[in-house]
Amino acid sequence: MGDKANAHPGAAGRATAADHPASVRNVVLVGHSGSGKTTLVEALALTAGAVNRAGRVEDGGTVSDYDEIEHRQQRSVQLSLVPVEWDGIKVNLLDTPGYADFVGELRAGLRAADAALFVVSASDGVDGSTRMVWEECAAVGMPRAIVITHLEAARADYEEMTRICAEAFGGDDPDAVLPLYLPLHGPQGPDGHAPVTGLIGLLSQQLFDYSTGERKGSEPGEDQLPELEEARNRLIEGIIAESEDETLMDRYLGGEEIDVKTLIEDLERAVARGAFFPVLAAAPATDGARQGLGTVEVLELITRGFPTPLEREAPRVTTVDGKPRELKLCDPNGPLVAEVVKTASDPYVGRVSLVRVFSGTLRPDATVHVSGHGLADRGHEDHDVDERIGALSAPFGKQQRTLTHAIAGDLACVAKLSRAETGDTLSAKDDPLLMEPWQMPDPLLPLAIQAHSKADEDKLSQGLSRLVAEDPTMRLEQNQNTHQVVLWCLGEAHADVALERLRSRYGVQVDVVPHKVSLRETFANKSAGRGRHVKQSGGHGQYAICEIEVEPLPGGSGIEFVDKVVGGAVPRQFIPSVEKGVRAQAAKGVAAGHPLVDIRITLLDGKAHSVDSSDAAFQTAGALALREAAADTKIHLLEPVAEVSVLVGDDYVGAVMSDLSGRRGRVLGTEQTSGGRTLIKAEVPEIEIGRYAVDLRSLSHGTARFNRSYARHEPMPPQVAERIREEARDAS
Repeated sequence: MGDKANAHPGAAGRATAADHPASVRNVVLVGHSGSGKTTLVEALALTAGAVNRAGRVEDGGTVSDYDEIEHRQQRSVQLSLVPVEWDGIKVNLLDTPGYADFVGELRAGLRAADAALFVVSASDGVDGSTRMVWEECAAVGMPRAIVITHLEAARADYEEMTRICAEAFGGDDPDAVLPLYLPLHGPQGPDGHAPVTGLIGLLSQQLFDYSTGERKGSEPGEDQLPELEEARNRLIEGIIAESEDETLMDRYLGGEEIDVKTLIEDLERAVARGAFFPVLAAAPATDGARQGLGTVEVLELITRGFPTPLEREAPRVTTVDGKPRELKLCDPNGPLVAEVVKTASDPYVGRVSLVRVFSGTLRPDATVHVSGHGLADRGHEDHDVDERIGALSAPFGKQQRTLTHAIAGDLACVAKLSRAETGDTLSAKDDPLLMEPWQMPDPLLPLAIQAHSKADEDKLSQGLSRLVAEDPTMRLEQNQNTHQVVLWCLGEAHADVALERLRSRYGVQVDVVPHKVSLRETFANKSAGRGRHVKQSGGHGQYAICEIEVEPLPGGSGIEFVDKVVGGAVPRQFIPSVEKGVRAQAAKGVAAGHPLVDIRITLLDGKAHSVDSSDAAFQTAGALALREAAADTKIHLLEPVAEVSVLVGDDYVGAVMSDLSGRRGRVLGTEQTSGGRTLIKAEVPEIEIGRYAVDLRSLSHGTARFNRSYARHEPMPPQVAERIREEARDAS
């Protein structure tokens, strides 16, 4: 930010405990998969001195047992923390996965951070998912900056990419998205591409050459001044437009030369309050060099332009019974309020919780209250327990470095919280509090699983409960109708990681089976049936006869049982037995093995024997009567219909509506929303949208979102119903 020619890192990147919130910066890195976030984190760590004895950058992370999964998927699948020091400031770098399946990890990173670096590849541009995250950050006023990477690519064009970023992120004010530096190009290579070897600071008008692996400052050449002057004037005007000093623009337009120090201070204030979004460039060090291009500039931006935790609005906090509680802004001496933003298992130390402290000070071996609420619908139980925390630490690659404490505004890893889950609140045991949970996307891809063996069956329940405790974007369902265990995920890669974690971390092997939707059956017309259960076998016999009438009812009526027996043809004590029998048969189904619903069963007549009639006999007779009635009429198969809302860019509306129609969907209407998007509402049979989370992402290039809710059951088309019946017959 200040274009210092000889910036010097702090204590060799060793992340010690911060002593004041003003000396902490929490920064989340956002960008699509492959944009270079992890590489940038490594380059920043190297520049800040976070290297091991061999001079190699240590990998960041809260746990280390995901390496195999990430290597196999060739992408990050988890939130990782890399703390470094720069200029006396502790910088907590939160690296997030860029793939849409792991958006839960991204949301956790946004929750823990106070500012965001949007990482954009110079060769790939800005995708729709990154734009949507930018809008999320804008909605909550999070300060942001943009870092352009992959400058070494043959198609890289820094100047063009800054224009694209201004267009994508600037909205109505593209002049709020401007570069702070111009690239310095080296000699052209054989392919005609001139690599970026340095940067020219627009405010300081200093040239910073990285070609030797060390940042060296000098004066720009005469031939560079015209281009520099034009870009510099535009930057100054952009900064002044966001200045809190209303006289500055008049003075500038009047010809006054504005002091560089004043401009930098105004720039830093505008960035900190989320009104100006600088664009920078960065590249990793090469050939054993210590400093990557632009890394000093990025670290200066973070430490001087991004806000401290003191500038973040205090979170909403209540007592555990829901009464509001006011908190001071990030007070280390205030009541303890911390949040678990990530939970993971380490093979050596057990469960490890990454915690952001919002108020108070967290200390090792303290007993804290753990509150968790609001995710019961995803398989997470509400809980209020006291737990003693273990050691506090900061991750340094595969090591955990011990911390003496963690103050308000800082991040730390906490060991041995056996009950704490992602999203839980930690507070003082004598003053239990609860933070408002952050918004998580609904998992909409079902993964039906079953244990591979008896040994796996014994471990499956515990493995699944731990899995959903770590990842609130997963939902565990024990479907009572289909008798399936269903793990709802965000996408195929998310499901793949879940299966791999079950196998490698919890030793549970599972088989994936086809997911079943909860079909039902009903009578199409009125029908009658006679159930006769008469058996004589020498001793005590069985005798029960009943006659029933069955008629369809409107959807959602369930099953009604009506007694119209006269004259005691069925003794009063056996009428409940008939009802029990028909209800038991209805639960089993009468056509394809699905529950029978929305009918009225009327008991009209019957016969009994003074000795051989019994409760069991009349239950059997009732079931037989219902089956006979079903055999004499048409049975409708009912399928669940979901109400689906799809938020999609206007460019893809036609394709999405056509696809919904192809899934037997009925479009109910469309609504224009902000940002060039349309909300499509439709009703679609659930059997047609099992993989819609995957298909919609492909159809819209990752820019659409949808949610679904159960609407009702309705008759399935005859040809589809016949196919389902054939599948049921084949299975039996």
